[in-house]
Amino acid sequence: MKKVTLALIISLAFFSCKTKEKTENTTEIIVIGAQHKPVPNFNSEILFTILENVKPDFILHEQDSSAFNEAFKFIKTPTENEGMASSKYIKKYPETELRPYEFENRNQYRIDNGMRPTDGLTLRLVDSLYKADLLTASEVKIFKTYQEALEPLISIASKSPEAWNNVRADSLCKYRQFYQYKMIPKITNNRDEFANKFLIKPNGEKISYRDGYQLWADFWDLRNQTMAKNIMKIAEQNVGKKFVVLCGFMHRYYILKELKRLSKGKNITLKEFYEK
Repeated sequence: MKKVTLALIISLAFFSCKTKEKTENTTEIIVIGAQHKPVPNFNSEILFTILENVKPDFILHEQDSSAFNEAFKFIKTPTENEGMASSKYIKKYPETELRPYEFENRNQYRIDNGMRPTDGLTLRLVDSLYKADLLTASEVKIFKTYQEALEPLISIASKSPEAWNNVRADSLCKYRQFYQYKMIPKITNNRDEFANKFLIKPNGEKISYRDGYQLWADFWDLRNQTMAKNIMKIAEQNVGKKFVVLCGFMHRYYILKELKRLSKGKNITLKEFYEK
């Protein structure tokens, strides 16, 4: 009986140590969807309070390496909510570290490849065709659904951060972006207006509105997938730490989806900022 009891105690002690080791080595990632510019219901002070409650070891920003110096400090004084809140937090808790995770040279990449400004020009052309009653019935349905998909997002964006950092809000963002990047091309790829209007890229080559918009639509996937991979790389280099990932809230659903896929089978937990 004593041998059985001793074996049980040893087994429980071993299990306890393993559980403690797993907990201590667990990496936490909290993805916080943000609004970049200060608005009455969300500003840098509100975000700073969230950071104080979460107490991260690392704060990851939707910016590339050009925004930081070699010590991962901001080169320029931030003007957006995320940067202002992080700067205040770092000043109070200097042991916290910043890191970029954005697709490198994002804006120039889009310009060089003809995605900009064909994205906006293409959407304006779709809108003008819609207003002129020149779209087919199926095209009208796509464009109206795309427009209407923004309405609930405008509504939740006027509320507290919890309102756009949850599963329902993620679903609304996913639906709207699906129409922007997957359904609008069903119009632009099937109408001659978009094949016969061109933009000149910086290298002097022509690109049609159709091709430019399709490249932009494809870049949505590439950009978000790249950002998630960059986040995972930083997390895997700093096991057991707590990370806050700050992103525009329209990106949150995609980044979370990718992080769930990439972290499968790893000692990484994904949490909300309001979860204990």
